Parts: sequence; structure tokens; C-alpha cells
Amino acid sequence: MKETPLSNCERRFLLRAIEEKKRLDGRQTYDYRNIRISFGTDYGCCMVELGKTRVLGQVSCELVSPKLNRATEGILFFNLELSQMAAPAFEPGRQSDLLVKLNRLLERCLRNSKCIDTESLCVVAGEKVWQIRVDLHLLNHDGNIIDAASIAAIVALCHFRRPDVSVQGDEITLYTPEERDPVPLSIHHMPICVSFAFFQQGTYLLVDPNEREERVMDGLLVIAMNKHREICTIQSSGGIMLLKDQVLRCSKIAGVKVAEITELILKALENDQKVRKEGGKFGFAESIANQRITAFKMEKAPIDTSDVEEKAEEIIAEAEPPSEVVSTPVLWTPGTAQIGEGVENSWGDLEDSEKEDDEGGGDEAIILDSIKMDTGVEVSDIGSQDAPIILSDSEEEEMIILEPDKNPKKIRTQTTSAKQEKAPSKKPVKRRKKKRAAN
Repeated sequence: MKETPLSNCERRFLLRAIEEKKRLDGRQTYDYRNIRISFGTDYGCCMVELGKTRVLGQVSCELVSPKLNRATEGILFFNLELSQMAAPAFEPGRQSDLLVKLNRLLERCLRNSKCIDTESLCVVAGEKVWQIRVDLHLLNHDGNIIDAASIAAIVALCHFRRPDVSVQGDEITLYTPEERDPVPLSIHHMPICVSFAFFQQGTYLLVDPNEREERVMDGLLVIAMNKHREICTIQSSGGIMLLKDQVLRCSKIAGVKVAEITELILKALENDQKVRKEGGKFGFAESIANQRITAFKMEKAPIDTSDVEEKAEEIIAEAEPPSEVVSTPVLWTPGTAQIGEGVENSWGDLEDSEKEDDEGGGDEAIILDSIKMDTGVEVSDIGSQDAPIILSDSEEEEMIILEPDKNPKKIRTQTTSAKQEKAPSKKPVKRRKKKRAAN
């Protein structure tokens, strides 16, 4: 999946803000984002957060055969992975140009600078050496991957402990952490990468660019340096021409930033070692701030409930009584009304269709009464002779009354159908009333 390109409005807005020496996150031109370092439960596992860019580092070791041309030196291997979890633009199972460039820069920064004593990783010359593997996983991408990855790699190497070994003749004994304390790596110095983004063909300069600033930059300069102001590697990309004064100024800024980051790393390592020695809780779970929703525990604040009733009475006494306001229902349309609190339901006038239904129901009752009055004699006669009555839905029906001595009589009655019950007419009612008056 390709990344969403910036619109022309966003590009112009970012460039205009950079010209005015303003940044989207409120930083100054030479400011770094906040760096946060946390360690896992195992040695050699750490997580570095550079703003919203997050990198997980894990170091592992293995006894292998050395290289033929370097029989007394250990092996260092670095691997950086860009997963789709960090950004949808990264494709899994495929090495992009960005990934190849970042891996090569890490190897030049950490392995070629001889920051780790590889000769101390030799167990038996020409037979067995330690292979140190550094795996870096990008968890979230918000710009400046190389700086966060270099910090995570050097922190993981400083925090790592390899198992202790002993050699007796041709036998190599590997001890567990319970038998012997693990041995830390021999580290000479800590090289750290610092990135500089150039805009408008080198006219404007920013330190630690974020993801949006990287999209509109013209060139990038990466300087790897240690706290002794020794440049380990330098790389320029983007095809821009830089002057000597610009490179010297960037190197001076990088020296200051590297000294601050190195001090932060040493302090974080010291705090973690102190917690482990004291037997306290450590790991990624303990590094989560308690104020966040994702915290596993929340500190309970002490609450004094001794004088709760007195305070409640004071609050009630000082409070103003509520105003007596009776809400009136509002009739928006006929047949609807608004019901307020403490007010009886008030509905508007019924619609014409509902009125007709009510009048129709009254007429139906009158018709049924009149039918009962007209046919009252015949029904009483039928009921006295215990003859069955058959009801049907037809409008006219011949009813035969069986008598033992007399001939059958045919009586024609009118029954109302279901349709006439729903919509009866008013004219038959009036006629029947007149007949009653005549009788």
C-alpha cells in the first residue's frame, strides 16, 4: 500500500511555517523530541520512544565458528525490520530501498566504528566465538527512524549480558544465569546518529524531522558521533550541495545533542540496574505511567470521610434554593405535545381521521342496538325452542326453524358484514328510528 501523498495546501503550509521558524509540534529549530527509554524483564531488551516513533531492540547471542580472516574476533549482526504495524506504506517480506539504506547506516555506525570490543567475544581462537545479533523492530513510524534505531541498538547492547563460559582442554562449559552471573559486553564508546533536514536547497535547517517534515525536505544529513566529539560516520542524501560551514555547524549541534542523549542513556541504565539489585519491580509493564488509561494499577488517593455530614450540611445551607418554574407543554403540531418534568401529559386535538373513527364507532354501536331491537322477538322464539343457530358472513340468509307440529317457516334476516361494521352508513339508522316512533 502506497503512502498517502501530501496535498499542495499541506506542503505550502509546512514550508511557510519552516520559513517562519515554526514547527507543527511547537518545537524550535534545533530541539529534539522527548526521548523515553524503558527496559524489559530480560537483559538486552529495551524500547526507545522518540516522540511518537517507537523502536523495540532485542539482543541475542550464540556460539558459532569465526570467520576465516578474523579467527580471534566475534561477529556482530544488525537487522532492522519495518512492519506494516508501524506504517501502512511498509510492505512485508520485501526489502525496500529505505530499509537497505538504514541497515547499512547502522552497520557503519556501530560495527565499523569499533564501539564493541569484538576480540573479547572470542572463546577459542579459530573454533568458537560469540555471535551478537541485534534485532530492531519499528513499532510506530513518525519520522527520524535512524536516530531512534541507533539509540535503541546501543542501549540494548549496553544492557545485554551474555552467559559465562569456561574452557578446559577441548571442552567448553556454558553456565546458566543461576550458576554464574552473566557477563556484560565490553563497549568502548556509544555512537549516536543525529539527523538534519534541509529545506529550500539548504537555506533552512531542522533537527530531528518528523514524518511530515521528511516528506517536504530537500535533503538529509546524518552524523554519527560519540560524546568525545568523534565523528563515526556521516551520510548525506537528497542530492543537495552543502557548504563546509553548514556541515561544521551541524557537527557542533550534533556534539551537544549526543552528549545529552548519552547522559540520558547512562542514567536509564543506572536506574534499571539499581531496581534489579534492590529486588523491585521492573519491565515494560512497570514503565507505563499510572495516569494513563492503560495502566495496570492506580494509586489510591487518601480520602478523609470523618466530617462528611458537616460539610454536606454546609453545602446545602450555602446553596441557593431552586427557582419555581413550571414548564408548559409546547404543541408543535396537532396530535403531539412536549412532556415536561412534573407536568401532566397534554396532547393536541385529534386529527380528522381519528375523529371519523370515533364517530364511526358510535354509529356502529347504534346500528347493533337497533338490530337487536328489531330481531329481539324472533331470537327469543328461537332460543325457547332449543334450535341451533348457524351464523355466516353472507349478507342475506334463509333461516329455517324446525317445529314438530307446524310447517317450517322461512324467516329472512339481515346480517351485517365485516365491511359494513367498519364503515356503517347513517341513513338506515334514521329510518329505523322513524319506524319505532310509528309503532
